[in-house]
Amino acid sequence: MSATVTADDTSAGGESELGRTQMNLVFGTVMLGMLLAALDQTVVSTALPTIVADLGGGAHLAWVVTAYLLAQTVAVALAGKFGDLFGRKTVFQASAAIFVVGSMLCGLSPNLTSLVAFRAIQGIGGGGLTVTATALIGEVIPLRERGRYQGVLGAIFGVTTVGGPLLGGVFTDTLSWRWAFYINVPLAIAAIVAAAFTIPRTTRAGRPTIDYAGIALLSAGAVALTLAATWGGNTYAWTSPVILGLIIGSAVVLVGFIAVERRAAEPTLPPRLFRHPVFAVCAPLSFIVGFAMLGSMTFMPIYLQYVLGASATSSGVRMLPMVVGLLAASISAGSVVGRTGRYKIFPVTGTAVMAVGLVLLSTMGHTTPVWQVSLYLLILGVGIGLSMQVLTLVVQNTADYRDLGVATSGVTFFRTIGGSFGAAIFGSIYAAQLAPRLQSALAPLPRADAAAAASPQALHALPAAARDPIVNAYSETVQTMFLWAAPVAVAGVLLALMLKQVPMRGGVQEAATDVGAGFAMPDSRPSSDLIEATITRLLRSEGRGAAAGILAAAHTRLDMAQSWCVSQVHMRLRLVGHADINQIAEQVNVPSAVLWPAFARTITTGYLRSDGERLWLTEAGEEEIAKIIASWRYWLDERLSVWTPDGSPSPATLDSAIDNMARRAIDAHG
Repeated sequence: MSATVTADDTSAGGESELGRTQMNLVFGTVMLGMLLAALDQTVVSTALPTIVADLGGGAHLAWVVTAYLLAQTVAVALAGKFGDLFGRKTVFQASAAIFVVGSMLCGLSPNLTSLVAFRAIQGIGGGGLTVTATALIGEVIPLRERGRYQGVLGAIFGVTTVGGPLLGGVFTDTLSWRWAFYINVPLAIAAIVAAAFTIPRTTRAGRPTIDYAGIALLSAGAVALTLAATWGGNTYAWTSPVILGLIIGSAVVLVGFIAVERRAAEPTLPPRLFRHPVFAVCAPLSFIVGFAMLGSMTFMPIYLQYVLGASATSSGVRMLPMVVGLLAASISAGSVVGRTGRYKIFPVTGTAVMAVGLVLLSTMGHTTPVWQVSLYLLILGVGIGLSMQVLTLVVQNTADYRDLGVATSGVTFFRTIGGSFGAAIFGSIYAAQLAPRLQSALAPLPRADAAAAASPQALHALPAAARDPIVNAYSETVQTMFLWAAPVAVAGVLLALMLKQVPMRGGVQEAATDVGAGFAMPDSRPSSDLIEATITRLLRSEGRGAAAGILAAAHTRLDMAQSWCVSQVHMRLRLVGHADINQIAEQVNVPSAVLWPAFARTITTGYLRSDGERLWLTEAGEEEIAKIIASWRYWLDERLSVWTPDGSPSPATLDSAIDNMARRAIDAHG
């Protein structure tokens, strides 16, 4: 190994080491941006009935959610690369500015079509914020602390899953649904201003390769399929030229995407991923989980408000059992997988419970008691939670080294696309089933009463004779919608049974505690960053015992203090060409007077030599450090051996990772 690294050597994991205060200010700015982007995935769900009552266009209400998710997914694929080109700070501020514009326009929307278009603009900004926030953490937070900060960012998605629908309901009831968008404007402006003062300018060396063709084809295919799912059987017949054209066009685009990805230098979604038995199953399972989660969260407020007469705020509160079940199951499943390494049972059980939950939701009517609805939502949430966190965790800890970044991003991408597709399918079924039922219910009513059917509040103010047929129309539509979704979850059960149980690499237990990983957007970090994070996690989890074990296995004549001194000198001589006691002291944040006795003893015993300030290795020191490096290499190879031979990091790659970690520690302190 070219350089030896202890847990203390990883103090600098970003491009530069910031003071604690500035680091926390950067994190606060990043967290604000992430909060804005995550919140707008779900904040509109409880406001949708009121939005439709105000703007009309109920047949296309799912696009208010879908447009945001699709645009966000495309932006995620590009923002990471643009950050490499122009700097994270610039991309973060530009994304926040786009988000401000999109939010303001959403609040001013005169009709549903314009709202959908402006939600897409908002999604572009949101995608840029999420991926740039993750990248900024990787560049300004020390490697040894990065996992904790990234865990907080990921957990924001879990918190907003709880708070989004509730907050949207509060704004709708107390102010207006438009304030669910207006509230973003001052917060995003605050993020832009804060970024100007807190975020340092960082860029990566070299120009990244951007898979423009792959991203364009993937986006076009996703949009075409979503349009076909939304319009089919509703706006157009399934056999109409428009729908058939969209389906055929999406198939052609998909074939083109595969061809492009085979030749791309840095493909967005390498086809070889699907040859990995775990990813090949986890990706479509993640799609199904996203399908059930976003589809349910988008349309449950329709049932709660139109059928049960709940207010927008109350419908947000009544959604909590689903989210509580989801979070509790995610934490429990991740913890068990972290302790045992056994994961297959969770997707199998989760998709089965999900199917049961969807069937139970399909039985709800206008007389179903609140406790029963809460129980059904809890069951559905548990099913989603048992699968969602585990799928991300499994892919992160079984993918080949070279595919760590794209595999993790890929499974998260499939969950996001599944969410947009789920909202579209639910919306298509909803529109197709509601129209004839509502027409029949409204036929005998006066025009004024018929107009009231569009608003939940106005509907429940009608006399029972006029209200009940309309409520039944909404109730039966929701029943059909959830019943049609259940077979998708059943397909998930069959798919999960095909999931192979393979060994998971070391450090999985710590990763399993990060429940936010199941909610987060794709991680744009390259595999080189992820291998460094894995090495750091190994060092941190095994602590000083690892250093003692490596030293004992080396059969060196050096004791612990001497080996540390020799390693520090070797590392600095290799990477910067000189070793200085004062610079070493500054790097480890210990006065040189405290360190000098250990170095003096190592000099006296003949392993180092010095001119009073600079240090060199003697021939005996070179022999001993070679033993330690060989032992360190064996220790690391043994713990990373679960990577398959074709995908495992080469010795040169591991050397590069260790050198990068050590070099950043040195550069940060001079």
